[in-house]
Amino acid sequence: MTTTTTKAAKVVAALENGTELTAKQIEARYNVKNARALISSLRMQGYPVYLNKRVSTFDGQTYSKYRLGTASRSVVAAGNRAIAAGI
Repeated sequence: MTTTTTKAAKVVAALENGTELTAKQIEARYNVKNARALISSLRMQGYPVYLNKRVSTFDGQTYSKYRLGTASRSVVAAGNRAIAAGI
C-alpha cells in the first residue's frame, strides 16, 4: 500500500521543521499554483502561519517569508469568541 502526501501536508511539514518559505519557493518546491491560497487554507485549518518581511543583506531588497509560529493569547481568545458567537 502506498501513501500519498498532499502538497499542503508537505508545506506544513516544512514549516513545522522550522523552514521559512517565500511564496515563490512554495510554488516551485511543492508545485503549488497559488501559494497565498494554500496558506489561507492552512490558516483556516488552524495553523498559525505568519508572513514576515525581511530585508536582504545582499542587495537591500525587501521580501516576505512564511513561517509557522505560536498564536498569541489574544488571537486564541478572538477565535473562541467568534465560535461562541456562532460566526
